[in-house]
Amino acid sequence: MITFPNESAKYRTARQKLLLREIELRRAMEAVAVARRALPPGGLIRQDYVFDGLDDAGKPAKIKLSELFAPDKGTLILYNMMFPRHPQEKRDVATGGETAKLARHDQPCPSCTCLLDQFDGAIGHLEAAGFNFAVVAKTALENLTALGRDRGWKNMRLVSSAGNSFKRDYNAEADDGAQLPLLSVFHRDADGIRHFWSSELDLAPTDPGQDPRGLGTCETLWNLMDFTPEGRPDWDEQLQYGAACCH
Repeated sequence: MITFPNESAKYRTARQKLLLREIELRRAMEAVAVARRALPPGGLIRQDYVFDGLDDAGKPAKIKLSELFAPDKGTLILYNMMFPRHPQEKRDVATGGETAKLARHDQPCPSCTCLLDQFDGAIGHLEAAGFNFAVVAKTALENLTALGRDRGWKNMRLVSSAGNSFKRDYNAEADDGAQLPLLSVFHRDADGIRHFWSSELDLAPTDPGQDPRGLGTCETLWNLMDFTPEGRPDWDEQLQYGAACCH
């Protein structure tokens, strides 16, 4: 058993009890991961969706879903961003950069933007480990790439689904056209590309006082807050804080 300087016996007893719960949580998380990996094959994609994106030279191009897979990587992690933001979104819009030129209802979701700020630095590691990653949004490609420049994103592949039904087909768009946040994973097998898993917890009913936490295990920001005595504050991510953006 370890101890830290000047701690009381009361603290150590409580901490040891908490440690046992943390071990239980670790085991439960791994059990869920094992069950996820054991899912039977999902459905084949309905079509090889064509997105608007940038080619290797940085020029606008039509990019198929299948082309988001590198030749030697069989899994694609795809984040469905809410851009445009949800119609009921009340948080402030961007007031600087190219994104500020967009009308309020056309601007991006602050929470999605914050999450992608966190993801961007991990992409090189993710790709080196053998995975593909891309961000898809319903907004026009020029809006999405402008946001990337405003935020300083350098590593994520950005594609627009403005010209296809991908987000509607894969539950990232409501019947009224409102955008929904969803992380989806696709796997390329010998017989084609199949949907493997999506963060359906984002769309499930929540417990009182909690948000869906559909990506709760990979949101660095909120998990760091959980380590503190204050815990998660009554606070929401913003596109900027004061006069400066947060990238």
